[in-house]
Amino acid sequence: MLKGGTISFHQLGTSTDCRVRNISESGACLMVASPVGIPDEFDLLLDSDNTPRRCRVEWRSTNQIGVSFL
Repeated sequence: MLKGGTISFHQLGTSTDCRVRNISESGACLMVASPVGIPDEFDLLLDSDNTPRRCRVEWRSTNQIGVSFL
């Protein structure tokens, strides 16, 4: 599954696009161009659903971020 999404960091006044590789009720795996500069907590907005989900980063790799929903 690949869904479009936006990682929004309001405190920095910016956002970045991502792709949701998989998602569950407790978290998701997000594909990003680079995890550099993405804070440990942020809001995730899915293209199919405009309800923001608060996320905490659990792990990072070269182009992916694993998050849990708060």
